[in-house]
Order: sequence, then C-alpha cells, then structure tokens
Amino acid sequence: MGGIDIMDLLFDAKFLATAAAAVFAFATFVTLGLPLLERDTLSKRLKSVAARREELRARHKEMLSQRRGASLRAEPIGSTKLIKQFSDRFDLAKLVASEGTQEKLSQAGLRGPTPLMVFNFFRFVMPFVLFAFGLLYFFVLGTFHWAPMMKLAAAVAAALVGYYLPDLFISNVISRRQQSIMAAFPDALDLLLICVESGMSVEAGFQKVAGEIGHASAELAEEFALTTAELSYLPDRKLAFENLAKRCGHAGVKAVATALNQAERYGTPLGQALRICAQENRDMRMMEAEKKAAALPAKLTVPMILFFLPVLFVVIMGPAVMRMLHMIH
Repeated sequence: MGGIDIMDLLFDAKFLATAAAAVFAFATFVTLGLPLLERDTLSKRLKSVAARREELRARHKEMLSQRRGASLRAEPIGSTKLIKQFSDRFDLAKLVASEGTQEKLSQAGLRGPTPLMVFNFFRFVMPFVLFAFGLLYFFVLGTFHWAPMMKLAAAVAAALVGYYLPDLFISNVISRRQQSIMAAFPDALDLLLICVESGMSVEAGFQKVAGEIGHASAELAEEFALTTAELSYLPDRKLAFENLAKRCGHAGVKAVATALNQAERYGTPLGQALRICAQENRDMRMMEAEKKAAALPAKLTVPMILFFLPVLFVVIMGPAVMRMLHMIH
C-alpha cells in the first residue's frame, strides 16, 4: 500500500506542479543570488592602480610646484587618523621600523605611507597585547602548575611572537601573491610578445596585457597597469622595470626586467628576449610543479600512518576477529 501511495503521489498533477514551482523558484534564487556573492577583485585592484597613477601625477605636480610649497597629499581619516596620531606621538617610524619593510609591503600589494604606518603600529602594539593576554591566561585562566617565573617566561615568549606576527602575516600575503603572479606570468609574456611584434609600443603592450590577463591573475594585471603608469610619469624608464621586479620579488620577473632594460639601452630585439624569457618562466613553473609532486609522497606518509593504515587493519582483520569471538562465545 505504501508503494501504491508513493506512485499515486508521484503522478499527482498538483504534486508535480508544486515540485516544478519549487525547482523554478530555487533556480531563480540561485541565478539572482550568485552574481551578488561574487567578489570583483579585478575592478578593485584596477581602481587601486588608478589611484596609484593619480598619486604619481600628483607627486609630479608637487615636484614642479615645490617653490610655491603646494601640498597635494590627503589627510587620513577615521581609525587611520588615530593610528597616525599615535605613530607621530611615539615616533614609531624610528622606534620599530626595520630595513626593507617598505619593499615587503610593496611586494604584498600594499603601497603608500598608510600601510607602512599601520604595519609599524601593529608591530608596536601586538607584543603588549599578547603579553597581557599571556599574563591573564597563565596566571588567572589557566590551570598550569608552573612556577611564577615559568609563567612569566611564557608571557614574554608570547610577546616575542606578537612582535613577529605582522611579519609572518605579510610574508604569507607575499607568498600567495607571488604564486598568483607566477601562475599567469608566462602567458602574460606571450601576450606581450604578440603585442610588441604587432607594432605596439611597450607601454601600450603592458596596458593591453593588463586588461586581458586580469581574469587569470588580478595581481599581475595590477602590476602591469602600475608599470604602464610609471613608464608614463617616471623620468627614467629603467626605474619602471626595476620597480616591477622589486614589487614581484621573483627571479623570473627580474630576468624579464633586465631583458627589457637591455633592449631599451642597447636596442636589441625585444621580441626574441621576451620569447626566451617566456620559455624560461614556463620551465620554472613546470619545475616548481614537479618539485611539489616529488614532495607529495613524503607529505602523505604521516596521514597514511595515522588514518589509512588503522582503517585498513580494521577492514582486513575485523571479520576474522568477529568470527573468532563468535566461536569462543
């Protein structure tokens, strides 16, 4: 009777109409909702590049109007203003700043004075925050039967971790950014080669490739667009290519920047140099993939020992053990 009721329900016209309406409603919700959930990272990065271009133009105008003492830098607002006041009060630029911080921030895609100021602020504040949290946890909340000096040493260790925590965060951002750039860099060089050999200038080629490669790597599109802006406003074109290599921080990009500088200086064929650099970067990408594949068995050893082998032993020996226990009882 249950089977007959189910068959009657499946062939019921009202039920089928209700199910179809539910499916159509769900499909309409998914169709309208998914575009709203997608993040348009490319447009945001291109807007930041446009802002960087305007900053370079403003800096150029400021150099021309130094005699009049014109200032075109906008004042920070909100929490950034509070951080700036705190940084100026304690002079964090000299207190916690280290050599190469600005270059690391540019490799992470954070340009301008504001990210450096925020980075110095967190480098100064995080040790005190983690030290206070360590004291609260080890002396009040925790149930560790340690000596007071041992707990104090653990809190000091937490403070040291807090000092290096911003550097670890920036290093992680740099690593992910470099992976995204180098995944699409050989293809971008091929596109740049096509643009150059078709008669386009280097600036137009960089601008064209920045618009085409954005769907594969928004970070690389941002760097190429920024290079286009620097080629237009910097007094020496060599600086634009060197800045590209510094911001990307990869050997393949440095080789391309060197080839572009040599082509600009000595008049060597740019197409041949780009073709060779594209092949070298593609080989480097393949070697990196092979290195990860070679390291995979060693990485899988511990998960196999902890998860696969016990289950395998249970599957193989389980029936025999159950039969033995049944015979004993």
